[in-house]
Amino acid sequence: MNNLTKGIILLIAILAIGAGLVVWKNKVGGHAAAQSMNSITKAEIEMLLADVAKTNPAILKRLKEDPEMKKNQLENLKQLLAFASQAQRDGLGQDEAGKQELDNIKAEVYAVNYDRETNKDKGPMPAFGFITEDQVKAYWEEDNQPKAASGMFGPAVDARTHEQEFNDFLNAKLTIMNQGNPEAPREVSEEEKTQARDVFAKIRIYRAEYERRAASGELEPAFVDKVNLQLKLQQAQFLARLYSEKIADKMKVTDEEIDQYIKANPDIDPAQKRAKAMQILERAKAGEDFAALANELSEDPGNKSPEPQGGLYKDVPKGRMVAPFETAALALQPGQIAPEPVETDFGFHIIKLERPLEKKGDAKEETYDVRHILISTAVKDPTNPMGRDTPVKDYARTKLEEEKEKKLIDEIVASNHVQVPADFDVPEPTAEQLQQMQQRQQQMMMPPPGSEDGPEEPAKKSDPKKPAPKAEPKKK
Repeated sequence: MNNLTKGIILLIAILAIGAGLVVWKNKVGGHAAAQSMNSITKAEIEMLLADVAKTNPAILKRLKEDPEMKKNQLENLKQLLAFASQAQRDGLGQDEAGKQELDNIKAEVYAVNYDRETNKDKGPMPAFGFITEDQVKAYWEEDNQPKAASGMFGPAVDARTHEQEFNDFLNAKLTIMNQGNPEAPREVSEEEKTQARDVFAKIRIYRAEYERRAASGELEPAFVDKVNLQLKLQQAQFLARLYSEKIADKMKVTDEEIDQYIKANPDIDPAQKRAKAMQILERAKAGEDFAALANELSEDPGNKSPEPQGGLYKDVPKGRMVAPFETAALALQPGQIAPEPVETDFGFHIIKLERPLEKKGDAKEETYDVRHILISTAVKDPTNPMGRDTPVKDYARTKLEEEKEKKLIDEIVASNHVQVPADFDVPEPTAEQLQQMQQRQQQMMMPPPGSEDGPEEPAKKSDPKKPAPKAEPKKK
């Protein structure tokens, strides 16, 4: 679902994992089951907000001042958990790659949080920076040691070597990535594999330390609770994405449904716009100045910038305009006006050819000059007054997709009985937290040490002599 996790500010603290780990996850992407996804409590949400206060206190201010924003956060969390819960019910994520990824998420969450907690007072350091090369070396050398036997009533022991675990991890990452893009399967370079192997070892080292100390009661219960909540939400995101991909076809809208929607909503039906275009066409055919009509009546934004152009587009390469427009234009003789308005996704066009398709001077490609008057059929979404006008078919498609999405989400939320609190308390960010955030922002804007340059100059303004962008980009 396109909007499933959109704007879930409460997940900021959950998704911000170590920098080195993020690099590997973006490049490439023991088994464990996911936790139950049916609920989140008020106390758990406020636990998340305590972390948000440390990383982005300005968000707390927005949440505190905007009750609607809080309501949306709760609704988005409910939808996320409902999708994840439905994925569990449908057995998604239970193939080998899915199980491996769920286990990998657990390892990452445990290791990243353990790193932050145990090393928080030791000064700045990259993720897992306090793990030594000797520790990493010792981790891989454990493969040379015999595995402890697993008794009938004793703890289960993973019979795989660390090297086998790493290969399973790597294969699962590639499988999941390539499922989303089967036409261009991802391959891993030796350099990437070496980097991944190093990060993998460090994650497993800290995971083992975390699990040992959590089991023995050495770690604060509140810290363990926070880690478990982060684990649940990280795994929920993975499972929700799997379910979203499974039901993507249910969101598709047919051309027939779009036509029916337009007919059912006369206020967006292009029929009236065609009648207006016909009136203008008759005036042009009767001999009125085409350029003057374009300046007065055309709804093409490109005709207004930087000054009225009389509807003229000069030196248009063949293939630049959308097919119906170009076909009609190139069927004309110079000075001739198309006998009927030409409809495209942008609206109705009255077209006059000024220069036929030909090479001009030393040009390497053929171009033509054309004038047009556009009567737009684009629609402004009343629910998004700041948004751009949208072609009527795109508008209808979006609305139909939103209707289908809402209906399906409501059904999934209802059937999974997900529980979220009605409200939650937003802590007041301290002056110190706000000051620290300001300092971080200022540091991000500073040039790197040793740089002779100041902040990057703004991009140069475009050359006013260059032609304005065409109103009719070619369809993809």
